[in-house]
Amino acid sequence: MLKGKIALVTGASRGIGAEIAKALAAEGAQVIINYNGSRDKAQAVSDEIKEAGGEAEIYQCCISDYTACGEMIKELIEKYGRIDILVNNAGITRDGLLMKMSEEDFDVVIDTNLKGAFNTIRHMSRWFLKQKSGKIINISSVSGILGNAGQANYSASKAGIIGLTKSVARELASRGIHANAIAPGFIATDMTDAMPQAAKDKLTEEIPLKRIGTPKNIADMAVFLASEKSDYITGQVFAVDGGMSI
Repeated sequence: MLKGKIALVTGASRGIGAEIAKALAAEGAQVIINYNGSRDKAQAVSDEIKEAGGEAEIYQCCISDYTACGEMIKELIEKYGRIDILVNNAGITRDGLLMKMSEEDFDVVIDTNLKGAFNTIRHMSRWFLKQKSGKIINISSVSGILGNAGQANYSASKAGIIGLTKSVARELASRGIHANAIAPGFIATDMTDAMPQAAKDKLTEEIPLKRIGTPKNIADMAVFLASEKSDYITGQVFAVDGGMSI
């Protein structure tokens, strides 16, 4: 489905990002696994892809750094000649009640989750325009749709991703470039695994489908949006959340 395509996935050393990278590779894409600090985990994802017969490499870059993002995109374009799929998955949390949230905790989440997506899109846009094609997939969150107590910074960043996606879609659609967002709900990751069972049970009860999602659920949607099957879709937000945002 994606044979010959080049895909850059940010924050792909673990969790949802790693699953997306593996899913794209399984469909034939050459995947660049971006990571910031977890080199060993990124390499493990790359090794798993290669063992399954896919193509992958790792690339270290802090996506909140505008200049570093530009250098990463330039080097990858020089090496591969093009990038067809950009998945903005990298994200962090610094949870806390608004009254106690520090300016630093607010800023670092916005810089990574929202500005990081802007950075990669900004530097890739000129190449997408030259190609007259490109698939941009931004990972938002159900928290960006509904809001979430104790996550003012995270929710704001993920709501910003939705606005960014829609604006980018409007600006670039006429040149054959698609931009869509995925809003995951409660997904089983390292972060959720660390939660007390009682908290997980309470959250599960709030999900209409009464179960926690998996990274594969998100990766399947990403593969669809990266493929030609989504060629008449842009500027949309797909909530993959078991019905939480109904």
